[in-house]
Amino acid sequence: MDGPVDEAIGGDPCDPYDDGVIEIRVTDFAGEVHALKAIDGWRVMEVIRDWGLPIKAECGGACACGTCHVYVDPQWVDKLPPPTDEEMDQLDQIYAVQENSRLSCQILTAQELDGLELQLAPGSEVDG
Repeated sequence: MDGPVDEAIGGDPCDPYDDGVIEIRVTDFAGEVHALKAIDGWRVMEVIRDWGLPIKAECGGACACGTCHVYVDPQWVDKLPPPTDEEMDQLDQIYAVQENSRLSCQILTAQELDGLELQLAPGSEVDG
């Protein structure tokens, strides 16, 4: 599948030897798991959106809405930087928050997050 990473790096998005490219595994609302390639430094919300998964992400990554809410797989929670006070304030205002809830706009891709597993949370789905 060609996608945003393929266009950005000019290579095969499935090539595990591309420098600076990681894989994020995202479970959608139907339970389907998607392996998404991403370049270091992208917001996870952008990766999910740019690969065409149905995530609302109304504020575009400004940490102002909570519509990019995801559940982080428990094995990854402690590997992420802790949420900021601003992110915690947004999480306090949204539906279906769990201990492993994060806003995907506040997670930046990095080599140490290669293999990160997330699930789209209720309230982040696109209306329609």
